[in-house]
Amino acid sequence: MTLCEILEQNAHDEKIVIIPYDLGGRLKGLYCDGTIALNKDIDTQAERTCVLAEELGHHYTTTGNILDQSQPENRKQEMHARLHGYNRLIGLQGIIRAYQHRCQSLTEMAEYLGVTEEYLKEALELYRQKYGTGVEVDNYIVIFEPRFAVVEKF
Repeated sequence: MTLCEILEQNAHDEKIVIIPYDLGGRLKGLYCDGTIALNKDIDTQAERTCVLAEELGHHYTTTGNILDQSQPENRKQEMHARLHGYNRLIGLQGIIRAYQHRCQSLTEMAEYLGVTEEYLKEALELYRQKYGTGVEVDNYIVIFEPRFAVVEKF
């Protein structure tokens, strides 16, 4: 079962309907009252997976209409939904698994995790904002600044 299929099954289990929809413009997905509209023009399975994870994040974390992103509370809820998706698809453990799998670049890492490179970069930036220059997880240190790296402690 692919990661996208797992997310679709999760949506089904939660009684969330997923519909393909012509959202136009740059909008890839939209969540409203138990329904996720996914843009019919999504190109790849990885992109569909990323969009679906974020929209499921809205199901779990968002209340009300947050379309007006000029409002600070709406931006905060948007970031919570994105963080939910990033943690679900990537997370610090996923970063470490990619390191253990010998991924040598962000492209390889994104492919290994089943996400787009852009989504991975956005997640790493949010993790940098959350954790600062680095964070220790089990026997590893995930470094975000000055250059992204994973180091195994001995």
